[in-house]
Amino acid sequence: IVSEQQDVSETVIKKALAATEEDFLSLVKNQWLRKPHMASLGSCCLVVVICNGLLLYIANAGDSRAILGGADRGTREAASVQLSTEDNANIESVRDELWSLHPDDSQIVMHKFQGPYIGDAYLGMSELNQEPLQLKFRLPEPFHKPILSPELEILVRKLQPGDQILIFASDGLWEHLSNQEAVDIVQGIAKRLVKAVLQEAAKKREMRHMDLKEIDCTRDQETFS
Repeated sequence: IVSEQQDVSETVIKKALAATEEDFLSLVKNQWLRKPHMASLGSCCLVVVICNGLLLYIANAGDSRAILGGADRGTREAASVQLSTEDNANIESVRDELWSLHPDDSQIVMHKFQGPYIGDAYLGMSELNQEPLQLKFRLPEPFHKPILSPELEILVRKLQPGDQILIFASDGLWEHLSNQEAVDIVQGIAKRLVKAVLQEAAKKREMRHMDLKEIDCTRDQETFS
């Protein structure tokens, strides 16, 4: 798809993910009688693309999250900025949207606790919400509108010189760490790596580690000035 369009764009990303979804649903239909459990398989989807080192594309469907750590001129520490919005029924705005789209289904929030993009065909195609799919997956009442829909949130951001850290992960990480905690951990690892590189460089150049550290600090001051 990228080769056809000759560039990366919001449209290209949407087409690529739609094609992935379509191919998977086709596989589910073809295997329906032999492997009906495939209709219950699904996953959230988060795509991050850096184009030409200048533009950052974030495409998210589900409860994954992407955050950016940017330099704070005052503290020289990396401050976190959330780039994506989760699609999870734990969030009040998502619950409100579900109820407005499915006013006749009192259990809609339970049906769509999370919002996968790829798969979970039985929540998007009512004809798959029946035997031979296992009873534990089937919804008790038929539905007329897809409960899951492949709607993507896409953010485009121009990268800035102060942008230092990009973290994207599924909900398993964000259940235990805040955005800032994740950025602080990565920044700490980066600092230790820089220190190790400086120490190795000092050995090879027969310089004192403090001499290299002073050079590095001077460059940091020039960067922030």
